[in-house]
Amino acid sequence: MSQDIREFISPFTELLAFGEPTHREHAHTWIRNELFEQLAALGYRSIALESCRIRGVLVDDYVKGGPGDLDTVVKEGFSHSFGEHWPANRELVAWMREYNADKPAEEQLTFYGFDFQTETTSAPSPRPYLEHARDYLGVEADLSTDDEKWGRDEAVLDPGQSPGRSEEAVRFREIGTDLLKRLYRLTVRDDAWNRAEAHLTAGLSLLRYHRECAEPNPLGVRLNRLCQMRDGVMARNLLDIRRIEAGRGPTFVHAHNAHLQRTDSSMEMAGERIEWFSAGALVAPILGDQYAVIAGTLGRNDGFGLGEPDEDTLEGQLQKRFVTWGMTKDVPRGRTRQDTSPEMGYFPLDQHLLAGVDALLHVRVGRPVTR
Repeated sequence: MSQDIREFISPFTELLAFGEPTHREHAHTWIRNELFEQLAALGYRSIALESCRIRGVLVDDYVKGGPGDLDTVVKEGFSHSFGEHWPANRELVAWMREYNADKPAEEQLTFYGFDFQTETTSAPSPRPYLEHARDYLGVEADLSTDDEKWGRDEAVLDPGQSPGRSEEAVRFREIGTDLLKRLYRLTVRDDAWNRAEAHLTAGLSLLRYHRECAEPNPLGVRLNRLCQMRDGVMARNLLDIRRIEAGRGPTFVHAHNAHLQRTDSSMEMAGERIEWFSAGALVAPILGDQYAVIAGTLGRNDGFGLGEPDEDTLEGQLQKRFVTWGMTKDVPRGRTRQDTSPEMGYFPLDQHLLAGVDALLHVRVGRPVTR
């Protein structure tokens, strides 16, 4: 039982993942900031959050001294509403900019989002992502389209209204594939090249997502495939980030446990049981002992109705070990708690999750939005 992250990493760790059990709990994000400060002192040079990879470019430019104001960067640089309403993310961005101010480029901290630029039931137009790569390569290609028809919820939920199988979508895939071939022929691969690759692969991934949305599958099959596609993109982004950061130092990752555990993930959505391979389950066989996972757990949070766990539950056993919060490799023994609801977004500890992580970070009593 410790608050010292050094006890939970090894010299082999290149990707250290820290999960949270629900997005409605803010204590884990404040603790994440504390841990990243520890890790920066140990040679970690990047952090990747469950936020859109492309929007994260704005944050990275800012923390490295670029123009702009903090309010705008926090509002526009995060997806999934994780920006302006999450003070811990604001604090993280401000701290990284201050940390980087007097550092040479090779020692500066880099910010990444590693998520897909979608919600499960909505996905934007691929146009701006393909256009970024087109303009970088200086190629002539007409990518004009009605962005609204791609971004409507109906385009995901109703196969008949999806543009994913349209002639326009086919043409965009052909253009995107040609751009990708041109990009990989280039020998100079600097930051601009990396960003062009990120935009282009994001655009092609969106085309595949919309293509899947056009398939007339039952709702359960549709949601399973879309969730799997999202985590597939997250896994590829994590591997890309490690390729870019390999010579600078390890990367700290923060997201929901369900995206980071080595075992497959599942949840209830729209009355359907959804199961998929998490990003962690996809990257773990590739990275081996370079990938480590600390799952976040929570005892109680009165703010959204999560009460004190029964003593014989897994969280109940952890409650006895900590005064505030702490990390442990000692696996608790107990049953899975049953006092949660889907509205909480809380994934309780169970044996399946425990089998897919290396350690636990338990918060005894959750905190409100502020510190």
